[in-house]
Amino acid sequence: MTSHCGLFLFLALSCIVVESRRFGGNSDGLSSNVSEFLHSADSNVEGKRWAVLIAGSNGYENYRHQADICHAYQILRKGGLEDENIIVFMYDDIAFNVYNPRPGVVINKPNGEDVYEGVPKDYTGEDVNVNNFLAAILGNKTGITGGSGKVVESSPNDYIFIYYADHGSTGILGMPSGDYLTAQDLMNTLKQKHAAKSYKSMVIYVEACESGSMFEGILPSDIDNIYVITAANANESSWAAYCPDDFPSPPSGFDTCLGDLFSISWLEDSDIHDLRNETLEQQYQVVRRRTAVDDLDFSSHVMQYGNKGIGEDSVFNYIGTNPNNDHYSPSDNPPHSGLTTTPHIVSQHDASLLHFWHKYHNAPEGSPKKTEAHKELVDQLSLRKHMDQSIHEIISVVFGREKISEMLNSVQSAGNPVVHDWDCFKLLVKSFRKHCGSTSRTRYDMKYSGAFANMCNAGVDISRATQAITQACSANAPPS
Repeated sequence: MTSHCGLFLFLALSCIVVESRRFGGNSDGLSSNVSEFLHSADSNVEGKRWAVLIAGSNGYENYRHQADICHAYQILRKGGLEDENIIVFMYDDIAFNVYNPRPGVVINKPNGEDVYEGVPKDYTGEDVNVNNFLAAILGNKTGITGGSGKVVESSPNDYIFIYYADHGSTGILGMPSGDYLTAQDLMNTLKQKHAAKSYKSMVIYVEACESGSMFEGILPSDIDNIYVITAANANESSWAAYCPDDFPSPPSGFDTCLGDLFSISWLEDSDIHDLRNETLEQQYQVVRRRTAVDDLDFSSHVMQYGNKGIGEDSVFNYIGTNPNNDHYSPSDNPPHSGLTTTPHIVSQHDASLLHFWHKYHNAPEGSPKKTEAHKELVDQLSLRKHMDQSIHEIISVVFGREKISEMLNSVQSAGNPVVHDWDCFKLLVKSFRKHCGSTSRTRYDMKYSGAFANMCNAGVDISRATQAITQACSANAPPS
């Protein structure tokens, strides 16, 4: 009976392959389904794969975050994941943005292919928020407001991949609307997901400044089925790549960075490898080497958190693999290929300012565009000055001027959480954003979350601090 079943399966698969060839061998059609079946059998992946992709920013100046997410979606689809198992959060305001020189197209590297086509619009605009993101991870449909309603409905044998790209700072990740995501809220969600025993293992990649602070000293050791890679440690910037006037630079007409260094490193690695034969640890090493460039002032430390034993899993278990890469060999990459060299990079904090500068610089002299671009650039510089002055005044009022440097620059030692009183931290961060940074999409206000963590760790009087924030931000507000 077994031999007859095997023969039947062989004949059935053969017929499907023949039919696929009749229809042009579409890699997104029948042939990819066959390859997915065979690859799953080869790699002993018993459950389903789920993926949550989120770009936490909006605005054309933050083009790179949505480009990263769109690229990740294309890799997952080529890897065999179905749309029903991929949940995409992105504001969706760059593809048809008036400043996009290629309307309807998004690229993630110079001369790159369109990564926007076919990307699901699960959660866009104001629906990209903390509540929906966390509810989607938990599989909580009743917690969703707006959007497609799609959530991770995983089972105990399933694999979950989460990829986040945006601005970050001490203890927080950005969101285009509503509150920022705090490390505490993310951790509470991961604890709930773990307690529900609704997945086998989870892999999280985070592209953001100070992204290590979301896990450092706070990811519980008893959650042994989560593995995390972050673009930076708890105290340093991550980096934008493929930026104007750098090498390699975006095509003509693009006044914005196309990607982020950590992100393009794992994405471009996944583009070419047979991911059945590459472990998460091996990909980590590739990304770490490309991200940690020689100049320590322009690099970040790619970090690992959680159960590092999961690093021995193949990348395939979580994001599949493109059948076209079945015969990949490391010798296919020349010594100085894009996968082994680092492009010129810009701090995430300054990438948006670079966009506004190039927009002004490239506008025709004497034109209305020049005038508009000049105003935007001046407004950005004024807003930054406003926040810089405000934070100094806040610290001076609450702790005294002699404590300004300490509050701005102190960091927790490795292995410790960045803040101990998360309620205090969330309240101060939210108040500063409301009164000082609400008009900014560049997330410059996030730069000072570390100062608020230090204030909370020092036992600040919360009422006095929030009052100082309101007064300082009002007094230092730039003219409208």
